Amino acid sequence: MKIDAAAVEAAARRLDGVVTRTPLHLNERLSQATGAYIWLKREDLQPVRSYKIRGAYNLISQLSPAQREAGVICASAGNHAQGVAFACARLGIRGRIFVPSTTPRQKRQRIIALGEGLIELVVTGDTYDEAASAAEAAAAASEAILVPAFDHPDTIAGQGTVAAEIVDQFGYAPDALIVPVGGGGMISGCLAWLSERHPETTVVGAEPAEAASMTAALAAGGPVRLDRMDTFVDGAAVRRVGEITHRMVAEFAPELYSIPTGRICSEMLALYQTEGIVSEPAGALAAAALGQYQPEPGSTVVVIISGGNNDISRYSEIIERSLVFEGRKHYFLVNFPQEPGALRRFLDEVLGPDDDITHFEYVKRSNRETGPALVGIELGDPSSLGDLVARLDASPITFEFVSSDSPFYRFLI
Repeated sequence: MKIDAAAVEAAARRLDGVVTRTPLHLNERLSQATGAYIWLKREDLQPVRSYKIRGAYNLISQLSPAQREAGVICASAGNHAQGVAFACARLGIRGRIFVPSTTPRQKRQRIIALGEGLIELVVTGDTYDEAASAAEAAAAASEAILVPAFDHPDTIAGQGTVAAEIVDQFGYAPDALIVPVGGGGMISGCLAWLSERHPETTVVGAEPAEAASMTAALAAGGPVRLDRMDTFVDGAAVRRVGEITHRMVAEFAPELYSIPTGRICSEMLALYQTEGIVSEPAGALAAAALGQYQPEPGSTVVVIISGGNNDISRYSEIIERSLVFEGRKHYFLVNFPQEPGALRRFLDEVLGPDDDITHFEYVKRSNRETGPALVGIELGDPSSLGDLVARLDASPITFEFVSSDSPFYRFLI
């Protein structure tokens, strides 16, 4: 099947009355920061709280009666699964959905609820790719139809309807569109439509730096499996991109940026605290790219907020990662003299007036002159780290900085 503008427009007709025509909101905070007009495309307001409903419904709605009777199978980190569950409930089709163990409980519960009794949920593997292998094996052993999360023409065409909808809402094409990239389904669909209808629009892809599988595929000349991957940005953590999506991204060559997890966390917090938007990590991925992609002043830029299925229990880790990324949070192993007043002297002589101890672990050891303590310090000003270290060096206390590449550091975060 050819994935072109006509395929995307046909998908839009199938989705009419099924998906929400999500709003575009002009964002004052990001507009002031960049000098451009930054609009948020709120795909987190879909019935399944992500854009994945577009591709899933577009594919499943085209199945023949015999295929519908056989049912469907899919693998997902959570959002695609919700789209499939919604489509199954709407169309009366049974489905079996494979998710990795890293899928937040909130997403699992939503999958079951959206399926309205038609979905069997199978939790297997630690990553999306492991769940995908299990789903492919189950589909091969049955007559059920596999519904890929990104590497299928119908899925890609469905995801591309976001671009067509944006242009229809504006009445003109934006200067740039920033899209999150995991397996590459949405960016491929948007590229297919915009390259024909509005080639003047710049398409920008944002993928997690710790799961940059599209960047790796482009460098290798084809999809490759990442040896190491951080699954924190679970909605976009794909170890290997698709064959079709890689081919399309390689052909259209959008600007592609790898976004650090800490930057994504900072943007999640800004969206929540300033705009009241609860986004998941992948949902804030495109907005976080504005820290690296510099739009033209005065240009119109649309950022896709791709999903809002975030587990509230993750916010403590989100805050921690954000503070570390911004240079506000640091950890030290400090050898305190085991004598009264040692901690008081540390507070008075070493700690800055705006600094705060946010973590302190110490156990007194008998018959030793010093005792190590793990100290987490949040700086009032990130640029004051050098002054803090200078005061530590000048004190009689010995210390060790816990670097971000230390296994011990990963234990803390």
